[in-house]
Amino acid sequence: MNHLLNVVIITVCIFGLWGGAVWVVESASRIARKLGLSELVIGLTIVAIATSAPEFAVTVSAALKGQSAISVGNVVGSNIFNLGVILGLVALFSTLKTTKALIYRDGIVLILTGVLLLIFFYDLKLEFYEGIVLFTALIIYITVLVKQKQDVDEDVPEGAFKLSDIPKLILGGIIIVTSAHFFVESSSELARLFGISEWLIGVTIVAAGTSAPELATSIVAVTKGKHGISAGNLIGSDIFNMLGVLGIASILRPLGIEQSDYISLIIMVITLLILMVFMRTGWKLTRGEGVLILLIGIARWAIAFMV
Repeated sequence: MNHLLNVVIITVCIFGLWGGAVWVVESASRIARKLGLSELVIGLTIVAIATSAPEFAVTVSAALKGQSAISVGNVVGSNIFNLGVILGLVALFSTLKTTKALIYRDGIVLILTGVLLLIFFYDLKLEFYEGIVLFTALIIYITVLVKQKQDVDEDVPEGAFKLSDIPKLILGGIIIVTSAHFFVESSSELARLFGISEWLIGVTIVAAGTSAPELATSIVAVTKGKHGISAGNLIGSDIFNMLGVLGIASILRPLGIEQSDYISLIIMVITLLILMVFMRTGWKLTRGEGVLILLIGIARWAIAFMV
């Protein structure tokens, strides 16, 4: 009976995370437009932060409860899902155009952030002061993006700001945080009932659930020709996950992982390098490359079950 109840709770929470994030994304995007930001910058900042709200809520909630494996596993698993499964699926829908800014600015930040995590987690711990470094780096990155305002190769999107966007943003956030709380509780209970490690639960079920907003946002954006929002959302979300989510979580409570978990971090960084090469060739991500990325993402999940 407990099994069925937890499955029902997780299912309801996934819909809550998705629905709340859709509200947050829509309202945040219109608010960002008032600031005159481009599609790419909106994708890398407002939309990325909004769609990362589930990861943030789940990771911080788990960290405060001392469930470091779910905290770190959720971020690593979400990044696997974002830049493997989701980006691969997006490329299957349509060839995804990239820009120099996306590759040379944001791509480099993404890779350097991954390397920084490898250095910080070398002792299998993420300490308070390391969290400060990560969060400070995120603030600097966002500041640079906002100060640059509009990229020359991106248009400011349409969509009029409404006063109702403000309460919609707040309510969406409340739904996300509430759903995340029960999501962690039920996922942890399932892990104990089936004898599955919390790391594996975090890197698969929890990660897929919290990545639902990125999946919806990116596919809708690319089908509407909004390549900047689509690609920027995924890369920005991963940057925010690593710098912001893990940074804040470790500030609140130091995080620890197992040696086998560190392997997943190494694979993540290698995959980021491969992805940037794909996105640089021809300044686009083709359907063929999308298939390869999708296969890599699935393979990384398979490895998570074996290590």
